[in-house]
Amino acid sequence: MKEEDIQWYHSSVKPHEEMIRHWIKSKYGKYCDVDDVMQEALLQLFKAKEGKVIESPKAYFFSVARNIAVSQIRKSRVRLAESIYDESALQIIDDDVCVEEEAARNHELEILTKAIQSLPERCQCVFTLSKVYGMSYKNIAKELGISFHTVTNQIATGISKITDYMHRHGRN
Repeated sequence: MKEEDIQWYHSSVKPHEEMIRHWIKSKYGKYCDVDDVMQEALLQLFKAKEGKVIESPKAYFFSVARNIAVSQIRKSRVRLAESIYDESALQIIDDDVCVEEEAARNHELEILTKAIQSLPERCQCVFTLSKVYGMSYKNIAKELGISFHTVTNQIATGISKITDYMHRHGRN
């Protein structure tokens, strides 16, 4: 492995590994091997990086890990009641989704990702921990060393700014 790949891993991927592991474990941990999911996700992340620039390694790593977990679950034929209500899992599981719908979803996700990335740093961190990783406000406050009230304000600010961003880019 090249030295630059190792540095990229330590600066762009490793800081998010524990949060992604926690999310996968909390969402799918009873139904798949979290260690296998994480290892496979890292392998796919490095393969995807070969000769390319990954704009948002954290988002890519998260998506790959989630997809692998759902794929493991599908292979074992275990049906998760939680997944029925999880839109992100439904889009992966639904084999009848047409290419146009999938492209539209990916475009919407790209715009949403850019909207989140446009947030101020602390707001982006709090919003991502809550909405992407499913952490409770209380745990976010503890993890970041801020008050519960600050977390609620940052979430409200994030939702407002993301809504404005989406409206400016023609999305509702």
